[in-house]
Amino acid sequence: MRILGVDPGSIKTGVGILDTQGNHLSYVYHTVIQAGKGDFSERLTNLFLGLNDIIAEFQPDAAAMEDVFVSKNVTSALKLGQARGALIAACGHHKLHVEPYSPTKVKQSLTGFGRADKAQMQHMIKILLKPPLPLQEDAADALAVCICHAHHAPMQALHTKRKKP
Repeated sequence: MRILGVDPGSIKTGVGILDTQGNHLSYVYHTVIQAGKGDFSERLTNLFLGLNDIIAEFQPDAAAMEDVFVSKNVTSALKLGQARGALIAACGHHKLHVEPYSPTKVKQSLTGFGRADKAQMQHMIKILLKPPLPLQEDAADALAVCICHAHHAPMQALHTKRKKP
């Protein structure tokens, strides 16, 4: 299975792609989509088009995205929500369901500790995947989302099968 992981942001968005076969994870790709700092509607368009192009090129089977965390700044939270919407729309355009994961769940899946810092996250990504460097924070976070999904997707599939009559 090829997994697309997204760490959303309204200025820059991390993207990572992994292949999984059983418990084996293989690095495929990472980047940061630069939305810019100009007009907000243009930034959303840049996010949509950037992710759309990546999906078209790499053809992932599954998509996962870090969920919005509660922010003290309402304006920032709204912008992040709109950015997530543009990114989810790009996935939907390619018929990809997006599985959301909380930041705590992503960190716990990767390090075993839900409050791991950025340095710990990047260190684990480098050990597990050996991606080419440089590895920007946002791209490392997106690869962490991929790993989280790889760990949780089999259990979610099992849970879904049990629900069906």
